[in-house]
Amino acid sequence: MSYFTRFRRTPAAGNGAGRGRRAGAGVITLLAAALVYLALVVPDQITRLPAGSSVPAAFVRIPIEGVVAFAVLLALPARARGIVAGVLGAVLGLLTVIKVIDMGFFTFLARQFNPVLDWPLFADGYRFVKDSFSLPGAIAAVAVAIALAVAVPVLMTLAVRRLARVAAAHRTASSRGIAVVATTWLVTVFLGTSFVPGVYVASDSAADLAHDNVLKIPEAIEDRRSFAVEAGADAFRDVPGDQLLTGLRGKDVMFTFIESYGRSAIEDPKLSERVDATLADGDRRLAAAGFSARSGFLTSPTSGGGSWLAHATFQSGVWINNEQRYRSLVSGERMTLTSAFGKSAAWQTVGVEPGVTFAWPEGRFYGFDRVYDSLTLGYHGPSFSWATMPDQFTLKSFADREYTRPGRGPLMAELTFVSSHTPWAPIPALVGWDEVGDGSIYTEQQKSAEKPGEVWKDANRVRAEYARSVKYSIDSLVSWVSEFGDDNLVLVFLGDHQPAPIVVGATASHDVPITIVARDRKVLDRISGWGWTDGIKPAPHAPVWPMNAFRDKFLTAFGPQQDRALPLSPPSR
Repeated sequence: MSYFTRFRRTPAAGNGAGRGRRAGAGVITLLAAALVYLALVVPDQITRLPAGSSVPAAFVRIPIEGVVAFAVLLALPARARGIVAGVLGAVLGLLTVIKVIDMGFFTFLARQFNPVLDWPLFADGYRFVKDSFSLPGAIAAVAVAIALAVAVPVLMTLAVRRLARVAAAHRTASSRGIAVVATTWLVTVFLGTSFVPGVYVASDSAADLAHDNVLKIPEAIEDRRSFAVEAGADAFRDVPGDQLLTGLRGKDVMFTFIESYGRSAIEDPKLSERVDATLADGDRRLAAAGFSARSGFLTSPTSGGGSWLAHATFQSGVWINNEQRYRSLVSGERMTLTSAFGKSAAWQTVGVEPGVTFAWPEGRFYGFDRVYDSLTLGYHGPSFSWATMPDQFTLKSFADREYTRPGRGPLMAELTFVSSHTPWAPIPALVGWDEVGDGSIYTEQQKSAEKPGEVWKDANRVRAEYARSVKYSIDSLVSWVSEFGDDNLVLVFLGDHQPAPIVVGATASHDVPITIVARDRKVLDRISGWGWTDGIKPAPHAPVWPMNAFRDKFLTAFGPQQDRALPLSPPSR
């Protein structure tokens, strides 16, 4: 090969390398554009994404935030442009992280993430994954979350800076393109153009998300002030102890929370067939044992999770729908239902909390004389995913330690069930009360039952197992009342919140059933004015109260005013 031949081919090789670099740069620019575009138009709720063939059409959108941002960037000098592009990219990256978190919150809690108040929930989420699946799985989930939280803002910053440089290098074409896109956005706004129902081509969702999250800061400050006013207003704070709950003297009063027992469990056709049969059978068994019941509905402050918010609302008579309110409540001196029983000096107060696996100082706030938790209930069987022990064991342990203890006085107890907690697998089965023992009998049940990984492959199976778990919890409670209940028992049982949207959908109410069961008919006569319906299943037309209304209605119904109007029979103890 001659010198000249080699000389002629060298530029050809160089041109090929240059074309490769330009092609690579073009691909990177396209990826950057796609990343920014998706960050601007993808919704923060999975349910807003259409299914099937509509998916591509749902992403045909014009994000006005991108149009405005690049118009501003083109107008800036080079140095300022780089700085502003970096800031905008970082902000968009943070919004994208919040959007991903929102997806998780809407999926499991049916609400948006609050970046001011919700940080403590991440620790609860870690514990849930660890207890429901495995410690390595929880650690892996945390590692992935941290990696994404760092990588997304970094990549978004690099992407916006790159697009800003490319746009500036082609200023004329970019300016014309921005003008065309802005005009198209205005036209689609006026026309209401939409290729998918509810998903409009003209988009400003990223701006809305930023606006909503910025507003949460002053909203949190105002909410703190409002809560202080609400918590300070207490009609029963100064009532002497001997004037509290006089209509229940000598009775054993049990408040029992059934985890995730929501209104949908008894009214949604996908769920109610199994649960309704259980409630009907429960009515028959309770009637055979001499008990009657009245039922209604309460509206919970939470859905999908956050049981402690519902417990605090029910106990305190104040609406507790976020962590800030909860922390303020439990650090104060607001009278709870439990402390009202304690103030009367007529009851010993007991908390039975199998879901508590660590120090629980809130027990002192609520006013419990004694608290039994996952470590002190005497359980030596296996856990059932998140549930530390079966509800039947919880009831039997309470009976052995407190309810059937010889020579005791009247009890007020709060029991929190856990068997119907997410992920609703595996689910225990009832055994004879004389077989419960220390819980070892559940070992074989747990080994042979379906595991969460199997159930959660199919949403229909998740719903079926949820209904089965609620059936188990109700069966356990009805069986316990039939076995151990006497003339002095007054049982109040209720749901804490609806289950996750995967079970009930994104638009389900926050209502939960509540029931009072007693053998002494005069106990139920005291609540005749409430309008509650007969039986342990509330009728569709049964009254619906906000959950924070229950405390005052209960204290009033069983207070001295009702004593004078409707005296109770002497206790039979």
